[in-house]
Amino acid sequence: MTRTEYQNSIRDLLGLENLPEELDYRVLLPADNASSGFDNIADLLYLSPAILERYLDASKKIARLAVGDLGMPPLVNIYRVPVQSSQDERVEDLPEGTRGGVAINGYFPLDGEYVFKVELTNTSSEQHQFEISIDGERKELVPIGGRGRGRNAQQPNEYRIAVKAGPRLVGVTFLERSEALDEAVVRPRLRSRGTMAAISSVTISGPYNATGSDYTPSRRRIFVCSPTNAASEIPCARNILATLTRRAYRRPSTDADVGILMPFFESGRRGASFDIGIERALERLLVSPQFLYRIERDPESAKPGVPYRPSDLDLASRLSFFLWSSIPDDELLDLAGGGTLKDPVVLEKQVRRMLADPRSEAMTSNFAEQWLFLRDLKIKEPDLYLFRDFDETLRSALARETELFLDSVLREDRSVLDLISANYTFLNERLAEHYGIPGIHGADFRRVEFPAASPRGGLLGQGSILTLTSYSTRTSPVLRGKYVLENLLVSPPPPPPPNVPALKTEGKNAGETLTMRQAMELHRANPACASCHARMDPIGFAMENFDAVGRWRNNDGGQALNVSAVLPDGTKFEGIQGLKKALLKDPDRFAGAITEKLLMYAVGRNVQYYDAPALREIVRAASKDNYKFSTLVLGVVKSVPFQMRLPEEDKSSAPVAADRR
Repeated sequence: MTRTEYQNSIRDLLGLENLPEELDYRVLLPADNASSGFDNIADLLYLSPAILERYLDASKKIARLAVGDLGMPPLVNIYRVPVQSSQDERVEDLPEGTRGGVAINGYFPLDGEYVFKVELTNTSSEQHQFEISIDGERKELVPIGGRGRGRNAQQPNEYRIAVKAGPRLVGVTFLERSEALDEAVVRPRLRSRGTMAAISSVTISGPYNATGSDYTPSRRRIFVCSPTNAASEIPCARNILATLTRRAYRRPSTDADVGILMPFFESGRRGASFDIGIERALERLLVSPQFLYRIERDPESAKPGVPYRPSDLDLASRLSFFLWSSIPDDELLDLAGGGTLKDPVVLEKQVRRMLADPRSEAMTSNFAEQWLFLRDLKIKEPDLYLFRDFDETLRSALARETELFLDSVLREDRSVLDLISANYTFLNERLAEHYGIPGIHGADFRRVEFPAASPRGGLLGQGSILTLTSYSTRTSPVLRGKYVLENLLVSPPPPPPPNVPALKTEGKNAGETLTMRQAMELHRANPACASCHARMDPIGFAMENFDAVGRWRNNDGGQALNVSAVLPDGTKFEGIQGLKKALLKDPDRFAGAITEKLLMYAVGRNVQYYDAPALREIVRAASKDNYKFSTLVLGVVKSVPFQMRLPEEDKSSAPVAADRR
C-alpha cells in the first residue's frame, strides 16, 4: 500500500487520528513514486530494507500509542506557524474575537499532564494576551508585552496542563482587543509579519504522571473483550487478535494468523501485563506482509491467458482502497465473506454507502489532489515583491477553496461538468478580499454563488489552479494551456524539442517591450514549436485575465489584454467564459478524461489502449444521467478492468481488458 493508504489504514484499524509528527507518513516514509500524477501505480511501489526499518520502528510507537502504555516515554510534537502566515486574522476553528496562532488537531494517548511550550516573536510595547484552549475550553490566559508587565515575547512560555486522553482540538491564539479591530481597517496587512506579537511554534510533550484511560477510540477499537481472571486471558487475547487480523489482513482470520502473534503476546504478558502482551502482538501484526501488501492470490482454477473474477474479499479491498484509500470496514468484509458483494444490486448499494461515508474524503484529498497536482501548491513561491499580499494564510485559503469545491461535487453527487461550469465556490474573508468580492466576513469558509457573468466558478477560476500554472513573476499561457490539455482533456502535447530558446520580450524598436501574447506569437513562428503551441496557447490566452496568483486584471504592464483565441479546429472564443463553453462543447470528451483518471487510480496502473471499450461504455452510461459523479464511479467499479484480473504468470502476455496489477 502507499504511504497515504498506510496512514489511513492505521486510522481505521486502530482508531488513531492526528498522529504525532514522528509518525506522520510524510515524515516517516519517503514519497511514493508517481506516474501521470498518481502514486498508487503498483509497478512503481516497492519496499526496500531501509523503508522496512522505518515500518518496524513505527509499529512499536503506534502499538504503544494505541494501547496506551503507561510506561511510554513522553512524546514531543512541534507545530510551527509559517513565518508568512497572517497573525492579525482569526484562524479557522478558533473562537471569534481572537487573532493569529494555530489550531492543532492533537492526539493524547493517556490521561495525564502535558507540557505546552509556546514560542513567541516580536517584543511588543503594547500588551497582548494569548490563550491555550482544549476543545474550546480555556486552560491558560497569559499577558505578554507592555511596559514592564507580562512576559517578554521573545522568551518561551511553558505550561503544564491536565488533558484527558483522546483526540483533542488545541487552540493557541491571541485575544483581539476592540481597538485592534478598528486599526485593522486602516493598517496594512503586512504589519503583522514584523511588528505584532506572533506565535511562531507550539511544542506539546507528554504524558507526565499518566493515569491511563479506557475511553480512547483506539482502546475501544482494540479491546473487544477484557479478561476477568487469569484463565480468561488467553481466550480473550485470541479473540482480540482474531478481530485485528481480520480487519488488517482484509479476510477471515485463521488459527495460523493468530498462532503467529500469540508468542509475542505471551512474551509481553510474562514481562509485564495483559495490555503489554497485546501491544507486542500488535507490533508484529503491523509489519506483516499481509497488512503492508495488497495481496490478490490466483485461484487454483485460473487458466493461463484467461481473465477471471477476483474473490469477493479481493473486490472489497479494491473498493475500499479506491473510495477510501484504506482497508474495508466490517460491513464490507461481512458481505464479502458471505459471497454476496459481487451481486450488482448489493455492489451498487455499497458504493453509494461508501461515497456517503466521511472516509470518501480520500476521493478529494488523495485522488483529486493528485489528478490536479494540487499538492504542488505548497511549493509554489510567488515573488513577494510583486505579490506582497501572498502569504501562508492565503496559500491555505486557496487550497481550502478547491478542496471544499471538489468535496461538494462528490457529496452532492453533482455533474462532473460542474467542475468547469459551476456558478459557486467557497470563500472566507481573506480569499474574497483577494478576489475582490465584497460582503464576505470572517475566517470561516462559506458557499458563495456568482452571477451569470462572473469569471469565477469552476476550477479554472480558482486561485489554486491559476497559481499552480504560473511562474513566480508572471503568468504563462503555455503552462496553463498544457495543464488543461493534460489534466482536463487527457490530450497532452508532445515534449518540447531540445534547445528551445527563451521568449524574446524586446521589440524591434529601442525600449519597446512585447506583451506576453506578442512574445508567444513570435515564438510560435518557429515551425518546430508551432504545432504544439497552436493547441496550448489559445487556452492559456483565454485565461490571461487572471494574474499569477489568481487575481482579476484587465491589462498587463499598462497594456490592455487580448483574450480572444482560436483553436486548431477553427473554434473561436473569448476569455475564460468562452473557454469554458468550448471545453463543454463536447461533454463526452471532458467526462471521458475524468473517467480515464478515475480508472487509472482505481486499478493502480496506467490506462492502456485495450481499456478504451470500457471507458466508452462508462461515459455512454453517464451521459444518460447528466454525467453525475456517482455514475462515473459506479461505471468504473462495474467495468471489466476493475472486475477482472489476469493470472499472475500471464501479466507479460498479450493484453486483455483486465486489471493487470
